[in-house]
Amino acid sequence: MSMLDELDRRSDLPTKKIAVKWVIVIDRDLPPGLQANAAACLAASIGVAVPAIVGPGGADASGLTHAGLPWTGCTVLGAPAAIIKRIRTDAAAEPGLVVSDMADIAQRINVYDDYLAELGRTEEPSYYAVSLFGPRALVEGLTGRLPLLR
Repeated sequence: MSMLDELDRRSDLPTKKIAVKWVIVIDRDLPPGLQANAAACLAASIGVAVPAIVGPGGADASGLTHAGLPWTGCTVLGAPAAIIKRIRTDAAAEPGLVVSDMADIAQRINVYDDYLAELGRTEEPSYYAVSLFGPRALVEGLTGRLPLLR
């Protein structure tokens, strides 16, 4: 059962007024291409973990259809690697959160099975990014006043 099955899906409200929040925190010192890759990969991961996050698609006035987007919105924040690691560690202890991460090894290894094998041999991976989805107060408490990624 998805977390959204237990929560009110409020696509009629501004994102700041809904009970859940989704953020991605990315290492601000990564090159832009690696930052974009991390955001895209974590968005896909959250989309699988919380499929109801994507709202229905719609058509524009000319009739062209557009795929659905996350009705919760997604805030992309920037932080140093050490802060991302702290957030990932703290978030793992919170049962009310969906946590997805990108360890640095994920962008170094281009065969998925090899990535999983290397991950299994790594006790304390370094993180390029972490994504949190869950109750607004909990997500905001973990991400504090981090700035938007620039």
